[in-house]
Amino acid sequence: MTRISGAELKARLAAFARDVGFDSCRIAACNAPVHTTEFRDWLRQHAHGEMDYMQRGEEKRCDPQKVLPGARSIIVLALNYFQGHAGHSAAAIGKMGRIARYAWGDDYHDVIATKLSKIDNFLRVFGGEQKCYVDTGPILERDHAAEAGIGWHGKSTMLIDRRLGTWFFLAEILTTLELPLDASQRDRCGTCQRCIKACPTGAITAPHRLDARRCISYLTIELKGSIPTELRSLVGDRIFGCDDCLDACPWNRFAQVSRETSFSAQRSTAGRSLREYLELNDTDFRTLFRNSAIKRIKRRGFLRNVCVALGNVGNVSDIPALERAAADPEPLIAEHAMWAIQRIRERCKEALAVVC
Repeated sequence: MTRISGAELKARLAAFARDVGFDSCRIAACNAPVHTTEFRDWLRQHAHGEMDYMQRGEEKRCDPQKVLPGARSIIVLALNYFQGHAGHSAAAIGKMGRIARYAWGDDYHDVIATKLSKIDNFLRVFGGEQKCYVDTGPILERDHAAEAGIGWHGKSTMLIDRRLGTWFFLAEILTTLELPLDASQRDRCGTCQRCIKACPTGAITAPHRLDARRCISYLTIELKGSIPTELRSLVGDRIFGCDDCLDACPWNRFAQVSRETSFSAQRSTAGRSLREYLELNDTDFRTLFRNSAIKRIKRRGFLRNVCVALGNVGNVSDIPALERAAADPEPLIAEHAMWAIQRIRERCKEALAVVC
């Protein structure tokens, strides 16, 4: 085991994290998150919807010592995924459906897990025992990230950094090594409420308050069943996630394109029309999205979303494909396809009425 001072280890760690590909590496104390009370209240209000894993991991999320007993530090890492605006042109919106930027390229879970494994091995040389997470562990990562100074809590509940804007992934390493702590950033949102106003469904109910049950990212990814009828028209042409509150943030004017090429837009997310997606069978879906985060919602969830998008932006030429989807053996797809057909026909009737 190599022995060096905490300060020197931290400097080596930061340099190694940069070499591995991370854009920021900072340290927080392994203490209870600042917003444990608010988190518990949020759960009691059932604002987490069907994300039962939030409740199952409640105690661990409120006490990282229950995740890794004896942990002394939390290493918080940020990885920029911004690809500019090249992935989805304005002309493509509506015809292809919108996918959140973070899912344009390879699955970030896999990309970051590989990088975390390298850092884990690096820390083991110095006697550290680690637990590594990338959006998968029972920890309130944004609280720890804010404490470490990765960014500050935006009113959308997303973390914001002066250099990266909002376009970055978070990852955490709990370690038994004691490392010098970093200072937090001050809140720089001021009176701005653009993210709140930008939310299509009003899911940001107040500054720093999110009702996940209305969030399009929740509706198109986390929700396993039917999208509530009253919210379907608000989903628009979004088929996986939503970037509206992020796009609205003025701090993103400073965002630079990521040096991580794995996040570049793939044809699976930037080269197909909505109608083409409906032709995917289960094997085709798994093949097309084998390296994408989209694979996690499976064909049934993805085609459900595609049907809703077509119901909102499609036209009569899309009805034959939707009729085939309405006969799909998967009830979730069939239900949303029938809804889409009805919506398109209603728009056609309205258009004819205006012409006449």
